Amino acid sequence: MSENKSATPGDDQDYVPTGTDQIAERLAEISDEDADARAAGLLAGLANYELDDADAALLSGEFDDGSTWDPTRQNPVLAIVGRPNVGKSTLVNRILGRREAVVEDTPGVTRDRVQYDAEWNGRQFTLVDTGGWERDARGLDLRVAEQAEIAVEMADAVLLVVDAIVGITSSDEAIVRMLRKSKKPVILVGNKIDDLVQEADAAMLWGLGLGEPLPVSAVHGRGVADMLDRVMEVLPEFSAVAGLERSGGPRRIALIGRPNVGKSSLLNKLAGSERVVVDNVAGTTRDPVDEMIELGGRTWRFVDTAGIRRRVHMQQGADFYASLRTQTALEKAEVAVVLLAVDEVLSEQDVRILQLAIESGRALVLAYNKWDLMDDERRKYLERETETDLAHVDWAPRVNISAKTGWHKDKLVPALDLALENWDRRIPTGRLNAFLGELVAEHPHPVRGGKQPRILFGTQASNRPPKFVLFTTGFLDAGYRRFITRRLRETFGFEGTPIEVSMRVREKRSKKK
Repeated sequence: MSENKSATPGDDQDYVPTGTDQIAERLAEISDEDADARAAGLLAGLANYELDDADAALLSGEFDDGSTWDPTRQNPVLAIVGRPNVGKSTLVNRILGRREAVVEDTPGVTRDRVQYDAEWNGRQFTLVDTGGWERDARGLDLRVAEQAEIAVEMADAVLLVVDAIVGITSSDEAIVRMLRKSKKPVILVGNKIDDLVQEADAAMLWGLGLGEPLPVSAVHGRGVADMLDRVMEVLPEFSAVAGLERSGGPRRIALIGRPNVGKSSLLNKLAGSERVVVDNVAGTTRDPVDEMIELGGRTWRFVDTAGIRRRVHMQQGADFYASLRTQTALEKAEVAVVLLAVDEVLSEQDVRILQLAIESGRALVLAYNKWDLMDDERRKYLERETETDLAHVDWAPRVNISAKTGWHKDKLVPALDLALENWDRRIPTGRLNAFLGELVAEHPHPVRGGKQPRILFGTQASNRPPKFVLFTTGFLDAGYRRFITRRLRETFGFEGTPIEVSMRVREKRSKKK
């Protein structure tokens, strides 16, 4: 909730009403017409107060419904493949014009296939970065290679990146054989060509039989513009890959939680395939991975994110950038599903991640994972931990699941629907002011310093999440504002969404003689 800093006695403690009230019953007796008439009278009364241009815009009914994001067609998809450490992620960053893909000197930092929105000369396309493709790969490397092959299948065209200085290797030749089977358009790129002298090295790549190699330097940007011009020639206007085209903009969900809590396992179970590399090593996922998933008869866009680690400012290399992108994923999402492992004690890290989701203003669902490992003793302690550490999110729907077995995964849908419905909710101005009027009449603000601030008018400025603005004659105690927030939840629902209540203190206009 929006806090205004003021050194009033009520700031450190909640407002505790005395006795019970009949506010809900009285509200039910007020018709919409009467509520609107009351609100109109209160609004007219604001003409006696000093208002600025921002106030006028808010009171005129301007409303931000946050619904501008609505893609109707799927952009064409370009997959970038190549063996480890040839500079794929560096090239991705060069194309995007920002540091998005994780880049380190260590080969194999990118493990999953990762999607980014890109643009060149006004054309939008989706860029898919992949882990290094190795022939005869085993273990984790094998799964990385499989992800690269899936990326090729789901792409409209492929950018094959080869280290032109090293030359053609057996792994490069194996990738070419895989690409020939895919029958997708392939653009061959010879990377690490920093000057004109080295271009002769790129010419050696004709031997791969994919036509003319394009010499580029991903680090310095040399040749990248010509490469992208060529890409635009082969990419269709919209993706032609079956199953990729979607209409109406699926709701966007970020899976977040501390490392190894089961985010990737849950995504794989929901997708019905090994979509994300899963390994017992905590923190296997480094990049946010988008996946269109059919759940409850509808399509959802899930983003699996790198686990948020303790002390972000202390992190080095890949984990640091992965944490930054987790926050970016939250910004792009509409609802956050926070996974909590019930077989472990709720940690400070869990609470911090929850706070990050709340501060992002996204709808919220708590998923208690590994519920199949729960015993009676652990259940007792978990209830106590929940009451102590999660009381501030008692408004979030909770689902007990097992990411490993898929148990109760279908129960995510009603929880997501509830959270998103309330995140989108708008309260009519008449109904809101009727509520405030009944509340203040029953529970007036305490007198402070001989003065009692009044609420003149209330309006909802936006949804996604719902934000309310109160015009008042003085500062309302933080404890009283929290009381208003609690009663808003009790009266109008808002389960699954943070809500904000702020105030604008306005003085009466001075009377002109």
